[in-house]
Amino acid sequence: MQQYQVLNEKDARPVKMWTHGVPVDEKAKQQLINTAKMPFVYKWLAVMPDVHVGKGSTIGSVIPTKGAIIPAAVGVDIGCGMMAVRTSLVASNLPDNLHGLRCAIEEAVPHGRVMNRNKADKGAWSEIPEKSSVAWRHLEYDFKRIIHVTPKLEKSNNINHLGTLGTGNHFVEICLDENDRVWIMLHSGSRGVGNAIGSHFIELAKKDMQKWMINLPDQNLAYFPEFTDHFSDYVFAVEWAQKFARSNREIMMAHTIEAIRKVVTKPFEAEAEIINCHHNYVSRENHYRENIFVTRKGAVRARKGDMGIIPGSMGARSFIVRGLGNEESFHSCSHGAGRVMSRTEARKRVSLEEHIIATEGVECRKDAGVVDETPSAYKDIDQVMEAQKDLVEIVYILKQIVCVKG
Repeated sequence: MQQYQVLNEKDARPVKMWTHGVPVDEKAKQQLINTAKMPFVYKWLAVMPDVHVGKGSTIGSVIPTKGAIIPAAVGVDIGCGMMAVRTSLVASNLPDNLHGLRCAIEEAVPHGRVMNRNKADKGAWSEIPEKSSVAWRHLEYDFKRIIHVTPKLEKSNNINHLGTLGTGNHFVEICLDENDRVWIMLHSGSRGVGNAIGSHFIELAKKDMQKWMINLPDQNLAYFPEFTDHFSDYVFAVEWAQKFARSNREIMMAHTIEAIRKVVTKPFEAEAEIINCHHNYVSRENHYRENIFVTRKGAVRARKGDMGIIPGSMGARSFIVRGLGNEESFHSCSHGAGRVMSRTEARKRVSLEEHIIATEGVECRKDAGVVDETPSAYKDIDQVMEAQKDLVEIVYILKQIVCVKG
């Protein structure tokens, strides 16, 4: 049986959707059609089972293009992704009460955000740690090239966010696999500097569309054609932000491991299996013997043998997967479960009591501030995995026992 469905619309490229058994919002379908009408889309869109409404293009989209890139499709959390490490610990090595473990991680990794500009941002470093300073030295030279073109980016949060978590659906978790082995898993991206880069270039693209009088089905589909003024500057900046995001996750992981060692008395290693993958990014790839750009807006690369991470939600299972190299998906899979409720809707519909029940057995925040991240705000992760069984194979199934949210 063909695993995907095809959405066809006049004057649009086909939309191949790996969504059997998974709900898809009508607004998301319209966004997909709008994107598929862009003249530079290559062959077809590939849509992952976690698809839901985004800015301009849906989250859960794989957008192959020739000769142009849509900055809003890449988004403002450039290089957002996952990292997972399997340790030599097993469940019995952990303390019976996991609250101290969560507190140790929260102390080691800045998280959250202070909205009041007159107060210090708790989600940023007040004193830059050594690991962040060392990593920044590998990033600084190219960042100076970026700010030479765009001076205002110098005032963005950059080194002071390197090794920090952020807010929203970003997290650090301690998980157990089927054999009770302990994993550390985290989710974050390029933080303030990535947001500043993405926002700047999205607005530039919109201004270019106005200058050239190009009509779009959605202004957030504004694009940079190759060889135009801002294209190469954008590609350079976005690739830099993706490097920043990868380093950000590596530093957080190192600090989390150090925090666990302060609480867990048994010596342990954390190098058995390490996975670090983006799911909001653009890359240069070759498909069907042509060199193209592939924008994965909420999707993970899943070439044959590629290891990836597909998280569920607070209280739901997560998956370590291996890519099957499905060419029709442009070697991609979902990046998670995908929302079925907006954050506002979740806050209205889900009570705190329901959230507490849904996260039973997980040492995590159980307050109104995280209700928008509760499991029922997301699609059923098992249905999502079933819908993409020709894209990836499951290697490990993880269940979180500690979850740190911003």
